[in-house]
Amino acid sequence: MIRILTLIENTSGNPQYVCEHGLSVYIETGKHRILADTGASPGFLENACSLGVDLEKIDTVVLSHGHYDHSGGILAFSEINAHARIYMQQTAGGDYYHGDKYIGVDKKILELPQAVFLNGDTEIDEELFLFSNVTGRRCYPQSNLALSKIENGKQVQEDFAHEQYLVIREDEKHILISGCAHNGILNILDRYQELFQTVPDVVISGFHLMKRTEYTLQEKQVILDTAKELNQMKTIFYTGHCTGGPAMELMESVMGDRLGRLYSGCEIVL
Repeated sequence: MIRILTLIENTSGNPQYVCEHGLSVYIETGKHRILADTGASPGFLENACSLGVDLEKIDTVVLSHGHYDHSGGILAFSEINAHARIYMQQTAGGDYYHGDKYIGVDKKILELPQAVFLNGDTEIDEELFLFSNVTGRRCYPQSNLALSKIENGKQVQEDFAHEQYLVIREDEKHILISGCAHNGILNILDRYQELFQTVPDVVISGFHLMKRTEYTLQEKQVILDTAKELNQMKTIFYTGHCTGGPAMELMESVMGDRLGRLYSGCEIVL
């Protein structure tokens, strides 16, 4: 049995749980207690306590990518738990921006003795696998175009090479956990199929489709085309955080109950 708890998300299913623009997911497997991302602040710690999650028992932390809204609670977590290994891509500590706003990680995270820096795909053990190197660009989230990085002293378009994805394999079930799917969920699933020759049973991920202004007709079509292709898979999807309410409604019109919504306090048992 795999138990998944959303420790923090943009919305809450109960007023007692903190919500914020961020994402943190706790996973219990047969061998591991895993923390996938840590939200934008230490707020997820409060929810973990309310939900009965013992943070000292966590052995594995996965940082999906180097943005503040997924790494903001790492330093506070490390004060509670100094033994869990924190896996991130080597480039997760880069200088990332949304316009003029720095959205990268707190550089103190890079100095933690429990931080493990990866260069590409890594098999942690027979249950956990991390992959990156997603280069496809079909149905690419247009909101990515507002994001940039500093490279060789110049501000250039983000390429999200620092993004990685967690695969959990247990009792013939495959669960794929992503943070924001900046590289595009279809491109991520293409890479997944290259590695495993199948699709996952369950995907938990933001889709980075949120937009503060109205969608153009082209943007709506990209969302609908993405939903149509996802709906052809045997996979069940759960999304939230950076997907945005209007995009979720469009996708639900195609996918129905094949698409579930995440929220602080949400529990999924597989």
